Amino acid sequence: MPKTTGKNFEGEQVFRGMKASKGLVKGEVFIYKHHEFTPEGDYIQASEVEYEISRLKDALARSKKELLKIERVTQQKLGEVFSEIFSAQIMMLNDHIMLDRVFERIRKEHKCADVIIDEEITKYQELMMKAEDSNFRERSQDIKDLKERIIRNLHSGTLLSKIKANTIVISSLLTPADVILFSRQDILGCATDGGGITSHAALICGSLNIPMIVGLHNVSEKTKTGDYAIIDGYTGELIINPSNERLEEFDRKREAELETDKKLEASKSLTSQTKCGKPIRLYSNIDFKEEIEALKKVGSKGVGLYRSESLFIASGKAPTEQEQYEYYYELSKNTAPLPLVIRLFDVGGDKLLISAYKEQNPNLGWRGIRILIDVPEVLENQIRAILRANILGNIQLLLPMISSIEEIEIIKSRVEEIREKMINEGYKLDHPLPLGVMIEIPAAVEIIDDIVRIVDFVSIGTNDLIQYTLAVDRNNDVVQDLYRKFHPAIIRMISKVIASAKQNNCHVSVCGEIAADPIATPLLLGLGLEDFSLVNSNIPELKSVLSSVTITECQKLAHKCLSLSKVTDIEEELRVFSETHVD
Repeated sequence: MPKTTGKNFEGEQVFRGMKASKGLVKGEVFIYKHHEFTPEGDYIQASEVEYEISRLKDALARSKKELLKIERVTQQKLGEVFSEIFSAQIMMLNDHIMLDRVFERIRKEHKCADVIIDEEITKYQELMMKAEDSNFRERSQDIKDLKERIIRNLHSGTLLSKIKANTIVISSLLTPADVILFSRQDILGCATDGGGITSHAALICGSLNIPMIVGLHNVSEKTKTGDYAIIDGYTGELIINPSNERLEEFDRKREAELETDKKLEASKSLTSQTKCGKPIRLYSNIDFKEEIEALKKVGSKGVGLYRSESLFIASGKAPTEQEQYEYYYELSKNTAPLPLVIRLFDVGGDKLLISAYKEQNPNLGWRGIRILIDVPEVLENQIRAILRANILGNIQLLLPMISSIEEIEIIKSRVEEIREKMINEGYKLDHPLPLGVMIEIPAAVEIIDDIVRIVDFVSIGTNDLIQYTLAVDRNNDVVQDLYRKFHPAIIRMISKVIASAKQNNCHVSVCGEIAADPIATPLLLGLGLEDFSLVNSNIPELKSVLSSVTITECQKLAHKCLSLSKVTDIEEELRVFSETHVD
């Protein structure tokens, strides 16, 4: 069972969850009760059908009006990246195929509108919930939010958009709309029983610099409005009714945080190099074109990972060749002459909505490169769009979830076939398309010597590599304690991949969360890594760490860690090194 519960000492309670948005805040608690509207009706008389449809149309119109307002506020605060969350919900409200099916069912089955809406939208929700990718599972909450909004408006429920200003909001769950609306009251921070670190609500909090902790289980039932609390977005701790000692500790941490912020702001203009002058390349992981502007501000060397699947998260289907071409070209144009690494769709069959087959274990199922090989039209559309967009010659292609040489050869062959076909059609394709693979499955590590001889670069995806190597679902809080990125097997695998790539003149980078962890930076440098790919916001901090260490020191650290057989010993070695070497 999950180990998250409260510890009581002198009236103080400490709850531990997952850190979703960094920051330190203290203030009064506001408990937000997220009322879930469930279907209340059953069957209606034939004479009531048209009235019921009219009621539903009114509810849909009211829902659309609410979402347009929230979309407008989001656009003003955060731009298009996050306003598209609500644009996608509005698109569902305008989905005539779904709505016609709902109206038809009401007329044929004489069921109440809320029952039919619940059944129809739940189908989409369950489809997303079955996805193996946590990003898609989190998106199911957005669909659930839309469903409940419509049902609430069917019953003339009111939308709570105002809360007490300058409070810490604690709830069972927060939707993106909740966060946007509550941010207008300058909330200090958020803490929720459920939710995930990749949820839209968490991402919005991060962009608004609102500290957030998720996965606290029943904390909303163990606290009350008016309590005083501290949120530590660095450790994932929520402290209710903190002691004087704890408040003094908070003040010290807050001072240190402000000092660190000043240093990081200054480090934005720093060159990415170690204390001994070794240049290190820092690239950006992005999901949206709007992140390119921030990439330039922090001094990134380009895009080390663009997750192309973000193009159809909202619509639930693969975009057309033309839609992809336009998006990739804009990315390429705004990034050039810096490189742009586009990862092919890393999705599962249910995410593309092309298979009704329910897999027993989607984590080990039909996803990533397996789909692209089995569904050639999806692969061809994407490759054509990328080849067309590579006018400036800065695009590189990255293959997800590779486990065999055969998979690489199949994709290489298909890329060449598509290229030849396009040339015959009259396209001018003057630039090469460097090919790389994700190393995120233990099988790929075992055959790394063979892989690096036939590709241009490899990118180590440590998030999945840890999950598959340790047989631990990183989104399952029951086994969170077993998800250890510094497990001896993991650092030895990373070491093996880096060494093999370098011996074969193949570029190698790390693009998982470990790349952004400042305590891991010296270890990765010592293992020989020179290319890091991480989110823009973490680049200044990594620059600061780089400037504090020498390669010789890091190599000694790595040699020591590779000789250790226990996670705790490696973590302690890294902690001590960080405390004694990093400013």
